[in-house]
Amino acid sequence: MKKIIGLFLFGAIVMTTNTGCKKKGCTDSSATNFNSEAKKDDATCLYAPTITLNGNATVSLNVGATYTDAGATATNKDGSAVTVTTVSTVNTANKGTYTVTYTATNANGTTTAQRTVNVVIGQGNWLVSWSLSSNCGATAFPLSASPAITAGSNATSLNIDNMFNLIGGTATATISGSNVNIPEQTVDATVGQITYSGTGTMNDQGNIIIITYTYDNNAPLIGGAGTCTATYIKQ
Repeated sequence: MKKIIGLFLFGAIVMTTNTGCKKKGCTDSSATNFNSEAKKDDATCLYAPTITLNGNATVSLNVGATYTDAGATATNKDGSAVTVTTVSTVNTANKGTYTVTYTATNANGTTTAQRTVNVVIGQGNWLVSWSLSSNCGATAFPLSASPAITAGSNATSLNIDNMFNLIGGTATATISGSNVNIPEQTVDATVGQITYSGTGTMNDQGNIIIITYTYDNNAPLIGGAGTCTATYIKQ
């Protein structure tokens, strides 16, 4: 009986000891001094600054547009302000994906956050003045040297006005970013008809368009069929 009572008392002492000796420390995993082995929080947690972006985390704008960064703010755990340092790689002269990095530091650590800036080819990049040079010939596919590109019925459509020398004409096209597609269409050329289509791309700087045309001009003597390349240069 005495042995049983002794074992019971020993077990109680062990349990009490284990309960009373829980390892203390910072148990908040978001703290810079988080202790994964701590079982009881001792209110010693330390925190790096918190950064909040102004505006959206992802921004898109057309090549050539002006980018104005919305910035970011940073605070300590108690709400006091922390200085934010900004480093930007944004180059709106070229299509691409760029980042703006924000950094804030206090005595407990450093925090960074990023904004993504997508510089893209949009409809606005097409709606400017263009000059043209080509190897399309002066009679079979007589493109005008001064076409006018205007907006179509929606954000993905264009009209190429003054398409041809002498006869003018308007070509309709669809765009997808830097790609352009001119579906097959026909224009009257007084003594015949020109049926044509084309595909092409705009460069990353938004100032050159190269289109390959396929055409069939049934006008006698001056007509013909084939392919040719036209280069449109932003003015």
